[in-house]
Amino acid sequence: MARLDGKRALITAAGQGIGRASALAMAAEGAQVFATDINPDALAALAQDSDGRIETFAMDVLNADSVNQGVARAVPDVLFNCAGFVHAGSVLDATDEDMDFALDLNVKSMFRTIRAALPGMLERGTGSIINMSSACSSIIGAPNRFVYGTSKAAVIGLTKSVAIEYIASGVRCNAICPGTVESPSLHERLRATGDYDKAMTEFIARQPMGRIAKAEEIAALVVHLASDESAFTTGQPYIIDGGWSG
Repeated sequence: MARLDGKRALITAAGQGIGRASALAMAAEGAQVFATDINPDALAALAQDSDGRIETFAMDVLNADSVNQGVARAVPDVLFNCAGFVHAGSVLDATDEDMDFALDLNVKSMFRTIRAALPGMLERGTGSIINMSSACSSIIGAPNRFVYGTSKAAVIGLTKSVAIEYIASGVRCNAICPGTVESPSLHERLRATGDYDKAMTEFIARQPMGRIAKAEEIAALVVHLASDESAFTTGQPYIIDGGWSG
C-alpha cells in the first residue's frame, strides 16, 4: 500500500519547482492530487507528465472566491501551501507595496486556503496542512532578503497558531523551511542580478554541503508530512537547508 492511498491533496503553485515535484511525488504515493497554479501552460505540462494521474486547474491564491471554489472542488485531506515570491533588498530598499504584496502572497494566501479547507478537515476528523516557509525567516537571517525573511517568519507563526488550535481535532499543521532550492524561479532571480554566474557561486558558497537542494528532496519531506507516518507531528518548522542554519 502506498503511503498516501485514499488521500486527496491540494497543492498551490504546482506548475514548477517544489510544487511540481511534490505533486508528482504525492501522486506516485497514491494520493489523488489536485494541482493548481495561475500558469495554464505549466499546469498542462504537469498533467501531461503525470500521465493523467493529476487533476489540474487554475486557482488564484490572492482571490478568496477562487480559493473557495478550488477547495470545494478538491475537498482536500492534505493542503500544501507552496505559493510565494522572493523579494530582494534590505529594509531601506523595501517599499510599502513590496511588503503588502509579500504578506498577501506569502502569508495571507495560506490564511485563505486554510480557512477554506479547515472546516471540511475538522468535519472528517483528519487533515494535514503543510506550509512553505524558509530557513530565511525567524530561523536565520539572510542579507538582501528583508521582505522575504519577514514574511516567511510570519508563516512559522501562522503554522504554530493553526497547529495549537486543532491539536486534538485530528488536523495537523507543519511548515517546511528549505535553504536554496533548484527551480526555474531561482534561475530567474539569478539572471535578474545581472551576473548569473557570480550570483550562483554565492548561493552555493553559503551552503555547507557545497550545493543547492533538488526540488525532489523537498518533495520527499512533503510526502512524509502528508502521510500518516508523521501523525504525531504538528506545529513544527522542518529545516531542510543543507546545514546552512546549523
